Amino acid sequence: MSADISSVAVIGGGTMGSGIAAASAAAGRRVLVLENTVPALDKARARVLAAAKDDAERESIAARTRFALLDDGLRDLSDYDWVCEAIIEDLTAKRVLFEAIERHRRPGSVVSTNTSGIPLAAITDGAPHSLRRDIVVTHFFNPVRIMRLLELVPGADTRPEVVDALTAFGRDALGKGVVHAKDSVNFIANRIGCFWMLAGLHKAKGLEPEAVDAVLSAPVGLPATGLYGLIDLIGLDVMNYVGLNLAANLPQDDRGHAFVRFPAEVQRLHDRGQLGRKSGGGITRVVKTADGGKSKEVFDIAADDWRPVRAVTVPQDDPLFDDSPIGRFAWDLTSETLAYAADLLPAIADDIVNVDRAMRWGFAWARGPFEWLDHLGPHRVIARLRAENRPVPKLLALLEESGAESFYRDGQYLGLDGRYHPIPAE
Repeated sequence: MSADISSVAVIGGGTMGSGIAAASAAAGRRVLVLENTVPALDKARARVLAAAKDDAERESIAARTRFALLDDGLRDLSDYDWVCEAIIEDLTAKRVLFEAIERHRRPGSVVSTNTSGIPLAAITDGAPHSLRRDIVVTHFFNPVRIMRLLELVPGADTRPEVVDALTAFGRDALGKGVVHAKDSVNFIANRIGCFWMLAGLHKAKGLEPEAVDAVLSAPVGLPATGLYGLIDLIGLDVMNYVGLNLAANLPQDDRGHAFVRFPAEVQRLHDRGQLGRKSGGGITRVVKTADGGKSKEVFDIAADDWRPVRAVTVPQDDPLFDDSPIGRFAWDLTSETLAYAADLLPAIADDIVNVDRAMRWGFAWARGPFEWLDHLGPHRVIARLRAENRPVPKLLALLEESGAESFYRDGQYLGLDGRYHPIPAE
C-alpha cells in the first residue's frame, strides 16, 4: 500500500530530483533532499519550492522538506522508507553512490535509481544481494508534477513487494500512471518515441517542415507539436545524445540502428548550435514582429535560411492511406514505428497494455501503438505491409495466427499467448 512509504529521501536536487521531492512532499510525505555542495543545495531548495502549484502548497512542501549536504545527510537514510537516487547519468557515479547508500539505509527499505537510459543490471553489477533485492528503476517523465507517466523497472533479483510498494505509492499518492517495463535500453516510452523522432528526421527529407508537423499532429492523433516542434522542444543536443546511447546499447539486429545518426543536413544544424528553443530556434522558431506581435518561421534547409511558415493543406481523413507525398510520408513513418513496437515484446514489456499506456501517458499520443493498429485495422495494415514486400512484425503475425480481429475487445487485450485477458485497472 502507499501507506508503506511515509518518508522519502532524494539524492540529487536537479530538475528530476527536485520534482520527485516536491511531489512526495505535496502528497504529505516527510522528505529529505541531499546535494553535495552548498550552491547545489541552494538551487535544489529553489527548484523544489518552485514546483509547488500555489502558495499554500509551497508552504506545505517547505514544512515537510529538509535539505542537507550529502556527507551530513547520508547517515540519516535509515530513517526513510524510500531512497531515490536522482544524480547525473553516469554509471560510475551511480555505483559509487549506491555503495554509500547501502552502508546507511535501513535494511528492507525501498531503493530506486531515476535513470532514463542506463540499465539497472549495469548499475547493480557486483552490488550485494541486499541492494539488488530492494532496488528498481523509477523513470519519471519531466516535468514530474505535470507528466503522468512513471515507468517501473525491476531487476532480476528485485522483490515483488518492492514493485508493489512503489506501484501503489506512484499511483495512489503521486497520481501517476504506472507502467511496468523490462530492463532494456530506454525502457518503453523512450524506446518507441525516440525511434519515431529519429526515423522521422530521415523520412521527412525534402518535405516542408510545416507540412510534416501538420500531418503528424491532430490528423493522426498526435500532439500539436508534430515532429519538428517536439524535437525543437527537446533540443538537437539531447537527441544527439539519445542517438549515441542507442547506437551503443541497442541489440545488434535492432532496426533502430538505421536512424541513430542524424541526416547530414540536421547534423549541420546541430554542429553550428542551431539546437531548438534553447538556442532561439532549430527547425522552427517564433520571432517578434514590428507591431509587437509574434510569428512563426521554419528553417529552409535547401536555402539555408529562415522563412515565414506557409499555409499547408494536409489530408485530414485517413491521411495514412492518402496517395499524396505527405500521406505517403505519414504512412512510411507511422507503419515503421508501429511495426517496430510490434516486434519489441516481450523484450520491453510483458503485454501490450503497458506499451500503449506508456505512449499515451509519456508522449501524449491519443492511442498507443496497438490501439492505433486497431484504429487502422490490423488486417488492413498486414495486407499493405505484404503488398510492399515488408515483413509482418511478431505481434501482428500473432494476431493473424490466432484468428483475432483486433488487439482489444470487450475489456480484454490479446496476450502474448494468443489469448484474450482482462485489461488491468490503471
